[in-house]
Amino acid sequence: MKVKYTLIFIAFVFFGCSKKKQNIESEKTISDKGVYYYNLTKQEKYSDYQRINFLNKAFGLTYNLQNTKESRNLLSDIVFQYYNFEINDGFNNSSKLLLKNSLAASDSINLGKAYRSRAFYYKNSGKIDSSFIYFSKAEKLYLKLDNEEVNISNVYLNKGVIQYLASDFLGAELSLTRAYRIYKDSENKNNLYGTLNQLGLVYNELNEFDKAVFYHTKALETVRKYNLQDKQHQEAVCYNNLGYLYIKQKKYVDAIINFEEGLKDKQILKDDPDLYSLLIDNLAYSRLQSSNYKELPKLFFDALAIRENLKDPTVIVGSNIHISEFYQKTGNNLLSIKYSQDALNVAKKSKIPGNVVLALRQAQIVDIKNASLYSRDYIRINDSLQIAERNSKDRFNRISLETDEIIQEKDALEDRNRNLLYVFVTIIILASLLFIVRAQRARTRELLFKQAQQKANEEIFNLMMSQQSIIDESRYKEKKRLAQDLHDGVLGRMFGLRLNLDSLNSSTDPDAPQKRTELLNELKTIEQDIREISHDLNREKLVLINNFVSIVHNLLEEQKSLHEAEVTYNIDTSINWDKVGNAIKINMYRILQEGLQNINKYAVAKNIKVEISGDSENVFLKIQDDGIGFDVNKKSKGIGMQNMISRTNDCQGIIDISSKKGNGTSIEISIPIETKQLIEEPV
Repeated sequence: MKVKYTLIFIAFVFFGCSKKKQNIESEKTISDKGVYYYNLTKQEKYSDYQRINFLNKAFGLTYNLQNTKESRNLLSDIVFQYYNFEINDGFNNSSKLLLKNSLAASDSINLGKAYRSRAFYYKNSGKIDSSFIYFSKAEKLYLKLDNEEVNISNVYLNKGVIQYLASDFLGAELSLTRAYRIYKDSENKNNLYGTLNQLGLVYNELNEFDKAVFYHTKALETVRKYNLQDKQHQEAVCYNNLGYLYIKQKKYVDAIINFEEGLKDKQILKDDPDLYSLLIDNLAYSRLQSSNYKELPKLFFDALAIRENLKDPTVIVGSNIHISEFYQKTGNNLLSIKYSQDALNVAKKSKIPGNVVLALRQAQIVDIKNASLYSRDYIRINDSLQIAERNSKDRFNRISLETDEIIQEKDALEDRNRNLLYVFVTIIILASLLFIVRAQRARTRELLFKQAQQKANEEIFNLMMSQQSIIDESRYKEKKRLAQDLHDGVLGRMFGLRLNLDSLNSSTDPDAPQKRTELLNELKTIEQDIREISHDLNREKLVLINNFVSIVHNLLEEQKSLHEAEVTYNIDTSINWDKVGNAIKINMYRILQEGLQNINKYAVAKNIKVEISGDSENVFLKIQDDGIGFDVNKKSKGIGMQNMISRTNDCQGIIDISSKKGNGTSIEISIPIETKQLIEEPV
């Protein structure tokens, strides 16, 4: 009997080790695939859609990995990649898993990242109490670790923002001051700017205007010194904040100067319409208060139009109140009451008490007949807001205290549960040993079956991945082609029509009705083009193919008639267009159309020269202007320029763009008449 049980035990150890070895190999395979897909998400040659798809696959593989340091590090990278791509569901699920695994493994480094990730998730979701809790947990953790100044400063900054949003201004001042002490000597100047700007906002709310002006000025100096200006337009933000401070101090002349400085940046309207509307609305309000009615009420209405398009009820209420104040001050009481009512209606629909209070205060000032009714509602809602504000000032302290108590209770409960677990595990182990001895032979057969099944699954997986890559590539090419057709064809022609219709609105020419009829006919043609694109994306326009020279001639003559720039052009009559492929004709026409459109929009050119020539092997297109030019080394190119390059590449041609600021632009394109079809191998 002893010999028999000894043999069974040896067999158990052998097969157990074999299974463990197989599991390790499986884990390594899955982990390697997860790393592979994660690395693909960082390659910009793939579209955002493809990179997000790779990221989802990486997370799916990582989800089932054992809780090792390597798997947690990979999961941490995936979490922050979800954050960068702004995929809220993926960010939520991956950060929850990172938190769970880091707590289970007592991994302080990744636990800090998990706390910060959860805090950012709740911050973006508007749950500032939960966000504050996790930032506080991250703060306590980083204070216990060495060399964590970068992370602790980031926590202080974001915690200060959360406290500011909750009207805990003294707490925000403390957190932001701690962040500033670290950032002022660090290389992270963007966060230094953010800290200074936020400190200015905090002191503004505390009515410490001298300190607020000091920190906003320091923020502006930081932007200029370290050239931090980007599409967020930090310099304009600083000017707006400074101007708003002067409004609160009733220094309207100083406020106007700052708002006008901010508006010197002409790209704000395109990059950040919300900031632009804020600047012009504040500028208009400052002029109103200083009895300077320049561009009023136009600036108020421009701001209102932008804000209605952005659908932000808070700023829409503000715009209507300012317009009401304008008409009140200029003596038009009916319009003043109308816009105060508009503000009140929007405020009530938004269900934001602060908006309602502001609208009621304006309504009771301008609508004397109903002032008592508005005053009663104003007092009731304002009192409730004050009570809520008083209750919220200490809530973060209560949250911190309650969190500490919960942690202590949790530790005690964990100790008790741990002891119970030890007893339970001991019993389970004894029972399992008895069961395993009897079931080992069946498990051996099952293991062999699973090995075969796993190999088949891997082959199926590889086939699915290959097929998916082919499908993704086809979708990308079709979307790209459609975007080019719409941008280069329909949008370019509609842009020209819009300019012509704008000029007809102010025209007294007796031929204006006839021209308007012609433009309407052109709109019908564009409508037909859109219908053709939607019905058959692969069908090109026969008119363009069969009448290429005539269509190009019409395009250039239309350019002459609609725009001030002088156009000269030459089309080589010796070119045998029957030998030129349809795709080449279409792409050359779209490139010429896009080039003229770019000149009209940006070049401010007086002369335009177009040449189309060819020989036995190539056709050439040259577009030249004497406009303001641009920096060709600029990294970012608009979609129009990208489409021109892409269309040239599709025809296996060569494009040369040369330009200098102030010296015009020249675009030269060479396309072979007979293009060789490239056979792309599947990825």
